[in-house]
Amino acid sequence: MTDPAFFGYGSLVNLRTHDYADPTPATLKGWRRVWRTTSLRETAYLSVERCGRTEIKGIIAHVPGADWAALDAREAAYQRHDVTVEIDHHKPTAVYQVAPDHLSKTGPQPILLSYIDTVVQGFLHVFGEEGVTHFFETTTDWQPVLNDRANPRYSRHQPLNKSEQNLVDHHLAAMMQNTE
Repeated sequence: MTDPAFFGYGSLVNLRTHDYADPTPATLKGWRRVWRTTSLRETAYLSVERCGRTEIKGIIAHVPGADWAALDAREAAYQRHDVTVEIDHHKPTAVYQVAPDHLSKTGPQPILLSYIDTVVQGFLHVFGEEGVTHFFETTTDWQPVLNDRANPRYSRHQPLNKSEQNLVDHHLAAMMQNTE
């Protein structure tokens, strides 16, 4: 029997944040990344939503013995959705989306720069600079960014070298300029 897989589109792309087996680049069709305001914390979560005209890059990795408990605990703010028919590998695959009952309309919440750093580092290491560009191009609902790089608040933060920091800063500056 083949173990099911998850599709990681954010921090799970950074292989330093987990030890799930056989991570492989993959594409999820009909979804896009979105930043979400929730009632769970004061900073935004990265999530996904259906979008028929978009596909996103990420990774799939096996969930040994279909034991979802640890990953469900890590992704406690999210609901697991079956995306087997929307993934280019056609293995039993799930994606995590912020649960609707956690969404909030209280206004924008800042996005932690340490969170963005971790995600972008993952895309850089798995997909190269083109993957980083893809991440920014296929992510919507950007909110103000809180620069916590000197004292990271994101629990799975990974240190970046100067080149990686410059790459993140370049893309953020370009993205903010395009939204003005």
